Amino acid sequence: MKFLLTSAGIKNTSIHNALVGLLGKPIAESSALCIPTANYAQLGGADHAWRFISGREPRTPMCELGWKSLGVLELTALPSIDKELWVPMVQETDVLLVNGGDPLYLCYWMRQSGLADLLPELGRERVYVGLSAGSMVMTPNIGEDFVHWKPPTGGDRTLGIVDFSIFPHLDHEDLPENTMAYAERWAAGMSVPAYAIDDQTAIQVVDGVVEVVSEGHWKRFTP
Repeated sequence: MKFLLTSAGIKNTSIHNALVGLLGKPIAESSALCIPTANYAQLGGADHAWRFISGREPRTPMCELGWKSLGVLELTALPSIDKELWVPMVQETDVLLVNGGDPLYLCYWMRQSGLADLLPELGRERVYVGLSAGSMVMTPNIGEDFVHWKPPTGGDRTLGIVDFSIFPHLDHEDLPENTMAYAERWAAGMSVPAYAIDDQTAIQVVDGVVEVVSEGHWKRFTP
């Protein structure tokens, strides 16, 4: 599977072009499934989920890009239905659009639903696009600073599909604590390489090769 891990969705031309390159065809010819699950572990989560699904969140564009088809994959529902009802749909879609929210809640339901086990089997032609928590969940761990919803097992461990961690929304105007100095302190506690990225930046991963796509600013930290 190919990955485009963003801080705030498809925010600029460079990230848009990276997405089209990963798809290998125009967005208008591509099918997508959106995953809003991470929203529900935060205040106002139902409202955020609706705006994400309906394509009414221009600050973090994902669903509003003009997809050929768009469906909703709600992870909390999947354990209660037969896999035959949703696994083929995931296998056939071009791209998964995974919204932000709480990364550990998202991680828990990715595991509980079986999606986490399915992702490595989807093949190189499928694309995963993460937004904030949707990107962080792919990393080995998120750091204690980002732990809000606490999983039954505790800790800050996530899926570890990529081998680096992510600090999103660097220098965001609504998040005054998300400074580079704060990101450096966070990175000092991580055991893997880490990236601090602003909302104009994404990280592309194809066959283990990492490439930063940016019209903003970012920094890589080594342990």
